[in-house]
Amino acid sequence: MKKITMFLTIGATVAMLALPVAAQTTAPATPPATASTAQECPPEQRDALYKTFTENRTADQAKAFEAAKKYLACPIAAPTESQTKIIEYLTKWVGLYEKGSKKNKFNDELYNKKNYVEAFKLGKEILVEEPDNVKVVIDMGANGYLVGPLNNPQLTADAIDFARKGIQMLESGKTVEDWTPLQNKEVATAYMNYTIGTLTVEKDPSAALKHLIKSAQFETPLKKSAFTYGLIAGAYETGPYAKQSEAYKIFTDKEETPESKLALANIHQIVDRMIDGYARAVALAGSDPKFATQKATWNDSLKQWYKFRNPKEEGEAGMNALVAGILAKPLPPEPTPLTSLPVAPATTTTTGTPGATTTTGTSTGNGTGNGAAAPTKPAATPTATPAATNAKPAPKKPRQ
Repeated sequence: MKKITMFLTIGATVAMLALPVAAQTTAPATPPATASTAQECPPEQRDALYKTFTENRTADQAKAFEAAKKYLACPIAAPTESQTKIIEYLTKWVGLYEKGSKKNKFNDELYNKKNYVEAFKLGKEILVEEPDNVKVVIDMGANGYLVGPLNNPQLTADAIDFARKGIQMLESGKTVEDWTPLQNKEVATAYMNYTIGTLTVEKDPSAALKHLIKSAQFETPLKKSAFTYGLIAGAYETGPYAKQSEAYKIFTDKEETPESKLALANIHQIVDRMIDGYARAVALAGSDPKFATQKATWNDSLKQWYKFRNPKEEGEAGMNALVAGILAKPLPPEPTPLTSLPVAPATTTTTGTPGATTTTGTSTGNGTGNGAAAPTKPAATPTATPAATNAKPAPKKPRQ
């Protein structure tokens, strides 16, 4: 779990480069003075202000806004019908302008200044006025993963809620006219799933895993981020693997049975996904110095789990070949739990891929897919194995 915490903090910093920056178009939004505090101004001054407003309401709305505020700040004891219409129009126009300015400021705080506390405050204010504003919900949900390092529980909870709500809105058929700067629905969906995954992985890695895998399905920078796959592998390890490994303890010091073999086969499926995730993280980290520390940790985990699944293989040639070719393969989905043991193959030859086999007979398996054939007697290794004897200790987790 300590590994996941470290990667979350650093990963958020790296991943923020993935989202484009919105144009900075914030305009001031100061409410007009009230009649009780306004100063009387002569009719010609009001006329000049209204003329300034009409001349600039299209070309220079900020200037028009200032003129409109000043006009409304001039008290008129007994306005004419024409003046009443002007006051009503300017009041409505100023309100719409201020609403638009709040949205511009929201975008500026979120995408340009990266002031997430202020951005989320403004976003929630906008949603009070416009509860069905899909764009604001999605913007906060898609950027929510970036609030993790702030250690602000309320902000984290809000980010998760907005990401979930945004996904629900899109799944129900709602959309937005302008996705900028998220580009499209797929990008928004990927980042909202990443938000949920990264912000919940420590407390509920099994549930977070589904969102992390989903975030890697679309053509976004997340699909090419080493952190995405390091987190996926870690979620498998601290979620499904930890649970199944703990459950396997009931077979300790007992005769091997079909039930224990089935439990072990399901554990192998999880371990193969962990190997896949760590291999992708190592491959994508490459020689980039900013990944040096994390890559060492990922590589250490990869070695331990690869050796667990390939105990007879000498050296690291097979593991290195796996890393070299892993990015050409699609990310495997979560494995479907086995409910019965596959028919044992007539012959089995280890190929170097985690759990991969070449078989002749009635059954084949590749270790990384559903229904993979599990060895009936896994060989012991010095690190983490269910022993090949009748005594069956639970597989141990590598050090965190």
